[in-house]
Amino acid sequence: MPDQPTETEADITGVDAKALKPHASSIGGRNLKPSTLMMGHGFDPALSEGSLKPPIFLTSTFVFPNAAAGKRHFEGVTGKRPGGADGLVYSRFNGPNQEILEDRLGIWENAEDALAFSSGMSAIATLFLAMVKPGDTIVHSGPLYAATETLIARILGKFGVKWVDFPAGATREEIDAAMKKGAETGNVALIYLESPANPTNALVDVEAVAASRDAIFADRAEKPPIAIDNTFLGPLWHKPLDHGADIVVYSLTKYAGGHSDLVAGGVLGSKAHINTIRLMRNTIGTICDPNTAWMLLRSLETLELRMSRAGENAVKVCAFLNKHPKVEKVGYLGFLEQQGETRQADIYRRHCAGAGSTFSLYLKGGEKEAFKFLDTLKIAKLAVSLGGTETLASAPAAMTHLSVPDERKQALGITDNLVRISIGVEDADDLIADFAAALDAI
Repeated sequence: MPDQPTETEADITGVDAKALKPHASSIGGRNLKPSTLMMGHGFDPALSEGSLKPPIFLTSTFVFPNAAAGKRHFEGVTGKRPGGADGLVYSRFNGPNQEILEDRLGIWENAEDALAFSSGMSAIATLFLAMVKPGDTIVHSGPLYAATETLIARILGKFGVKWVDFPAGATREEIDAAMKKGAETGNVALIYLESPANPTNALVDVEAVAASRDAIFADRAEKPPIAIDNTFLGPLWHKPLDHGADIVVYSLTKYAGGHSDLVAGGVLGSKAHINTIRLMRNTIGTICDPNTAWMLLRSLETLELRMSRAGENAVKVCAFLNKHPKVEKVGYLGFLEQQGETRQADIYRRHCAGAGSTFSLYLKGGEKEAFKFLDTLKIAKLAVSLGGTETLASAPAAMTHLSVPDERKQALGITDNLVRISIGVEDADDLIADFAAALDAI
């Protein structure tokens, strides 16, 4: 983000909200925590009539201070000059609410820059369109969110994009094999990961992927970037940029939004990668609207509190479910060690700060038992999505991943007896009572 312009620069570019926003992130040598910075970072009340909170800027266009400023802004918007616009231009490109949101999103993972999108899938689609061209290959982990797999295989595939995948919990050798196979098919333009995987909760060894990428493509001046969907654990419990990823993707609808009342997406990473993605977003208009950005600013203030409470609840709920006779397995990251998942447990220790609050529950039985369990729940709501204040439960094989071919679902562990649960911030004992009654009804 640009610093406050000098007097000479201000004469040319005009003074805009983005340029004057306060960026203090430390006091007396102490670096402030993200939870503190969410209360005001990136916004100066003096620029908005002293308003404590940013107003919603409902405008489609912005007035330039002079023609030279307009030209310079458009040089940034069109990519003639890297870094994006120096000021506000048009709401398809930027806006005050979106820019404040992007400033705050980047803080959680210490990313150089960030972008906000109209949905998680618009963020992913824009990323792919910015990074991949016909004939290129995407190497990715599996499973991915069903819409992401559809986008890669069915939509980009129509334009000649190829893909090679490896299982989420793959070893270094398995990852190397996938990378080599991808290199043999053509130009590997992007490595795309999802960890934990949706809906199995399997972890990807990001460090191993980065090491494999660096080894297999050592002779390339520019190695394919590693992008990762961090929705399930981020930003509180997993920070992939610290482990070798270049780009982090979010469905901000989930934990960041946290109230099941908005749809949005985010992409974080280095300035160079974000600049490339921004140009595509400017062209196809996948930026989020100002009202959604404003709601996300509200939500980010309580993100740490909500995720912490949900995580504490999940520990108690999963401990109960893990001992129930009608439960085959609880796919909860906190149980990896005791379940003998040595490889997954090792990844968890190296990558994660917590087990999260979304997990996979495998019931004894099949679709009949899963449906009966879901239909009996009273507190937990039968709905897709995750990361909200309320507890949600769904059947991935019959719902979110219905479009995935049966043989691939079977190979990836997306079975009829799998129920995905996202724990909210209700009372943990009440949730346990709800799950106990639903299990008794099977």
